Formats: sequence, structure tokens, C-alpha cells
Amino acid sequence: MNSRIILINIVRWFLLISIQVLFLRNMSFYNLATPFTYILFLLLLPFSTPNILVYLIAFGTGITLDAFYDTIGVHTAACVTLVFVRILFISVTVSRDNFDEPEPSLGNMGFRWFSLYALLCTFAHHIVLFFLEAFKLTELSYTLLRCLLSGIFTLFTVLLVEFIFYNRKMR
Repeated sequence: MNSRIILINIVRWFLLISIQVLFLRNMSFYNLATPFTYILFLLLLPFSTPNILVYLIAFGTGITLDAFYDTIGVHTAACVTLVFVRILFISVTVSRDNFDEPEPSLGNMGFRWFSLYALLCTFAHHIVLFFLEAFKLTELSYTLLRCLLSGIFTLFTVLLVEFIFYNRKMR
């Protein structure tokens, strides 16, 4: 990776974590839907990033959010799960031999691929996050409802941000 891509990702990390902690932390609709737009950083990591480094970045991102949210490992486990799903999805759907795209963004991969990718990663993140947060099966329907509504809200904000910064690649 060149230094420009590294700098862009560092700025993206600080910006998305700051937005999440300062603005979106207390933004909740009836304690059912909470947006977690910081996962966009993990979704947009370049394809060329080694898997071990992606796991370490996810771990660091999760630890940072756990520090601000006063949770013990909940965001860390959710971020590492998201990265696991990300790596599996990319390895199944993308051929690395003849691939020249720098990152899995909406402009590079198209709406269908990116929306399915974001959907799977978002719901994997939210299921782990909310089930570890609740940590009991007596509130199963409430936890599943929170996963669904927060997942839809997060997916909407992720796609909205991607459309705002949409850069259609000339093919």
C-alpha cells in the first residue's frame, strides 16, 4: 500500500470514530435502532491489506469503542466477527488474480455487490453486538428486533455515505 491510501484510511478512521462517539452514541430511537456507522471503516479497508492486519485493525477499533461506550469487549467481538465475515465474503466473491480495485466501495464494485456485502457484514456485527450486550435469551425477541432495526438503520446510513462520496469508475 502506498502512503496516500494509508493516510486516507487513518483520516477515515478518526472521522468515523469521532462521529460515532460524539454524535451517534446517544442517538437512539426508542432504544431499538442505533446507527453504527463506524463499521464503514472496516468495510472499506483495501483488498491488499493482509488478513492479520485487518484483524488487528478491527481489534483496535473495537477496543477504542469499548473504551468510549464503557463496554467490556462487546464492540471488539463484533468488529472481529465483521472482519471474519468480510474476509469470507471477499474470498468467495472476488478473484484476486485479475483484480485491480483498491477497495470494496460502491463506486468500484457496483450497487448489488456492495449492498450485499454491507448487509451481511452489518448484520453479523449487530447480532454479535446485541446478543453479547443482552447476554440472556429471555429477551430474545427484543434483541432480534434491535438487531433488525439497528441493522437497517446502519445499512441505510452506510449506503447514504457511500452515495454521497460515490465515485463511479470508468469501465
